Amino acid sequence: MSDLADLRSAILRFRDQRNWAQFHTPKNLAAALAIEAAELQETLLWKTDEQIQQLLSTRRGRKEVEDEIADVLIFTLLMCDVTGTNPAVAVMRKLRHNREKYPITRSRNVALKYTKLVPAKRPS
Repeated sequence: MSDLADLRSAILRFRDQRNWAQFHTPKNLAAALAIEAAELQETLLWKTDEQIQQLLSTRRGRKEVEDEIADVLIFTLLMCDVTGTNPAVAVMRKLRHNREKYPITRSRNVALKYTKLVPAKRPS
């Protein structure tokens, strides 16, 4: 099961078997998503890149990180469901928008927000 539609179906089936849709308002799901993202961040907090690689090289560490990533994705897909958002369409739209904000000629190898990128040279 790797298809996004299959994941969505499995998540909704799990939710519906427990009658949890009643709790899944956009506000509550946004809070849950933020909390799960913070838990993922907490897993990596204060670790160097090398320590993170060591964590990921262990079965227990990798499982801890993967579990938090899964929670983030679950709540993201639940948010998509309650807001009527097609995640694939939303991601593709956002990528198109980001291509405009981050043109390759100004953003390649640069880790800056688009508002801080060096402006394109104007023809003389």
